[in-house]
Amino acid sequence: MLLDVRNLSVEFVTSRQTVRAVDGVSLTIGAGEVVGLVGESGSGKTTLGLALTRLIPEPPAVIRGGEIRFEGRDLLRVPPGELVQVRGGAIAYVFQEPATSLNPVMTVGRQLIETVEWHTSQRGQAARRRAVELLAQVGIPAAEERLSSYPHELSGGMKQRVMIAMAIASGPKLLVADEPTTALDVTLERQIIALLKRLQRELGLSLLLISHSIHLVRQLADRIAVMWQGRLVEEGPVAQVLAQPRHDYTKRLLAAQPRIAVLEHP
Repeated sequence: MLLDVRNLSVEFVTSRQTVRAVDGVSLTIGAGEVVGLVGESGSGKTTLGLALTRLIPEPPAVIRGGEIRFEGRDLLRVPPGELVQVRGGAIAYVFQEPATSLNPVMTVGRQLIETVEWHTSQRGQAARRRAVELLAQVGIPAAEERLSSYPHELSGGMKQRVMIAMAIASGPKLLVADEPTTALDVTLERQIIALLKRLQRELGLSLLLISHSIHLVRQLADRIAVMWQGRLVEEGPVAQVLAQPRHDYTKRLLAAQPRIAVLEHP
């Protein structure tokens, strides 16, 4: 098992109140498996995703208990130096707002080359060639010319492709994609989902896709896990959960989804 989360609890503590955002959640992801984590805003799914590598701000966040085992190691107990190597390395992230994730005063090339140099042994021209390869791999045309572009010169879809290129630069084993298509229109959303599916297959990645949309997740996932009020209330194979949801919240979530055509995998 690549990732094994056991009874994880995360609270946010302020002077006024304590909110348990993740409440005793257990979740597994196997090698090469795609798991869709769905739930409404505030359900705790993003907190869970960030907690995997302790990216949540501590304080106000406090991890109250549980284990996060990645390749057998409990990431809650590894030394900070080892955790830094895992974060963005073996476990990489793609977030929903590429415009805020990219540095607006640095070229795409500089940001991508720095990522390659940080996570691999490649330097100089070798890192530059790798950056070009990564941009081409995520479907950006004229990849070498794009190295000199600034983020504001790119469309929303292009920015997200750059973020995906940066995420896979380290050769991760697990990619956490948190609402990766929220800022995109329907056409670009389909393209990004197709890209993630292709990369997952080609690179043998495990993928945790976090979304409020069951219909989006169904296009990619092997299994669906449903979060509600910080708890994991239902989990199972995609077809099984969609055809025979057991929990009332899952039924309500399905009923609230717009009826759209399901895309075939590319």
